[in-house]
Amino acid sequence: MSIDVPAYSPDEIVTGESTRASRLKWVVVVDSELPPGRLANAVACVAAATGDAIVGLLGPGGDDAAGVHHPGLPWAGCTVLGASAERMRTVREKAVAAEGVWVADMPLAAQTTRVYDDYLAALGTTEAESLEVSALSLVGPRATIDSIVKKLRLL
Repeated sequence: MSIDVPAYSPDEIVTGESTRASRLKWVVVVDSELPPGRLANAVACVAAATGDAIVGLLGPGGDDAAGVHHPGLPWAGCTVLGASAERMRTVREKAVAAEGVWVADMPLAAQTTRVYDDYLAALGTTEAESLEVSALSLVGPRATIDSIVKKLRLL
């Protein structure tokens, strides 16, 4: 299913308000049974894909008191949630089927291969119903995202 990638228009980027005022919600759901290094890697990878894809997600950078510049961060926030591998499958299915939800996932093959082309080859032979994912990044309408990740625990 192909959707338009959600984006923030310039007038929606309001950095002086609570993240809950944002029209879109961003969550990362990670397999909480992964070892810590693989868990952190999976979250970082889907977050990188999200930051690249969602226009307006990153706020402006700023300088500290010493004048050192710090790059912009997600002004609308990001919640990181944990789920079992089984629940990850359900969350992914719901997200992919939901209207207006953008999904970046980290298939298991991305963490078990060392060559990107090998990952793409493994992905290309994996049926959707057999896809195991280490992490998901979801961006979409706040109420829709809330219903998809309902009752998942905060990491």
